[in-house]
Amino acid sequence: MAIAISPRILLKRILIGTLAALALTYCGDYFFLHLRMLHPKPADPFETLKALRVLAIPEKNGKTEYEVDSQNPEQTVTCVHSLFPHSSYSPCWYVKPRINQPIPM
Repeated sequence: MAIAISPRILLKRILIGTLAALALTYCGDYFFLHLRMLHPKPADPFETLKALRVLAIPEKNGKTEYEVDSQNPEQTVTCVHSLFPHSSYSPCWYVKPRINQPIPM
């Protein structure tokens, strides 16, 4: 004999399970980060990245001119090796592909 569960209750259970899994993943990531902070290595858990600040300046003819920022030519970004942002730093897996992108003006 099969017990029928209404779609509304099933959706509610799936939502609660998903939120619980996400909360457990974040907590595990947080505690693992703090464990690595007790015994830090040179680029773990925090890493400092340096890159040129390239400005993307739109021109009247629809083209874009790229120029190195003359006032602040180099940018330094600190990121954290984790799944989620922690201590006001973005994760390195998110920062590394975007650090060399031009800054739109």
